[in-house]
Amino acid sequence: MLSKLSRSQSLAVLCRGLHSSLSSATSVAPKKTIQGSLSSDLIFEREAKYGAHNYHPLPVALERGKGVYVWDVEGRKYFDFLSAYSAVNQGHCHPKIVDALKAQSEKLTLTSRAFYNDVLGEYEEMVTKMFNYNKVLPMNTGVEAGETACKLARKWAYTVKGIPKYKAKIIFAAGNFWGRTMSAISSSTDPSSYDGFGPFMPGFELIPYNDLPALERALQDPNVAAFMVEPIQGEAGVIVPDKGYLTGVRDLCTKHNVLFIADEIQTGLARTGKMLAVDHENVRPDIILLGKALSGGLYPVSAVLCDDEIMLTIKPGEHGSTYGGNPLACRVAMAALEVIEEENLAKNAEIMGNLLRSELMKTPSNIVTAVRGKGLLNAIVIRETKDYDAWKVCLRLRDNGLLAKPTHGDIIRLAPPLVIKEDEIRESIEIIHKTILSF
Repeated sequence: MLSKLSRSQSLAVLCRGLHSSLSSATSVAPKKTIQGSLSSDLIFEREAKYGAHNYHPLPVALERGKGVYVWDVEGRKYFDFLSAYSAVNQGHCHPKIVDALKAQSEKLTLTSRAFYNDVLGEYEEMVTKMFNYNKVLPMNTGVEAGETACKLARKWAYTVKGIPKYKAKIIFAAGNFWGRTMSAISSSTDPSSYDGFGPFMPGFELIPYNDLPALERALQDPNVAAFMVEPIQGEAGVIVPDKGYLTGVRDLCTKHNVLFIADEIQTGLARTGKMLAVDHENVRPDIILLGKALSGGLYPVSAVLCDDEIMLTIKPGEHGSTYGGNPLACRVAMAALEVIEEENLAKNAEIMGNLLRSELMKTPSNIVTAVRGKGLLNAIVIRETKDYDAWKVCLRLRDNGLLAKPTHGDIIRLAPPLVIKEDEIRESIEIIHKTILSF
């Protein structure tokens, strides 16, 4: 795997990104516990005692959400500037999506794919026409969509492209993130994802992100089946590629008869100011991955979209999921997609994102060293000192009424629900400025 694209450099990044210990929680303002209800501290302690320690949450215990806001168990109100990693683009508990879930849950929730149901075909027709692909394969989570794309690419490689059996390769960009299954971590350059879990999936290779010459060199290999890439790298810290990168990827993949797989799990569904992030360059990937906001945050729903030449290489029994395409998921997904269109959330993301970035540019450069993003997928880079880092900034943002989360130690993602209004954006900007200036 290109020696994990310089494992030592990645380890250095990891070391810089280590969060402070749970003792950070002591910086939280004293909590007033409502009689008869759980306190935040009790919730923290119970999770620590009974749950796996595979997450390091910001110390805030939420019990309710509506639109762009969430409330903790003590009743404190916050702007949500993470949006469950872009799963709640439509805002928390959108009434239309909730109503769709309620109505279908009382009628039929699951049949498995052993039988037909009366909702799946309706959803399949809607989503394929909306995104202009012949077929959709429904799954549950984003990482399952990624796994599905890899299987489709390999099957297509052997049955259509003519790559010798079990010699197919898939190229990934360094800094990618599409989950933590064995396949996903086999393409990762983040030691916290892959270290200690080998051996890794064969046939996966890495090249630098936003590097067309590197892609062209990799595609000289006739055994390459696909290039899977995020149009904007989310977990890596909202890394926006150069203008023309996606167009170049499309041209090179076409030239070398290689599938272009666009991972739009986080960047899709209006988050970047277009329905899909690839729409900014008017390119059409061979395979599109959707998830997260495909259900508005109410239910795990993902989808893989492509044309017949690729999709129909997989035959009955070769891939599937008990819950994939269940009636409840389909009804929820249709409502979620309708909300995006009816409320013109892509346009709102574009306008509000431009406003957010222009105001964030005014923050002191001795603390915020970079502002980047597209639409309402944005990030600021915090200069680390002995007095503050991104984790401490997020703790103080929380104390001031706004929730965000660091990634890679010095980066804070700022990605509110796409239903946010101008007055709410301006209030959020005041909180961010106030917080930054307090250091």
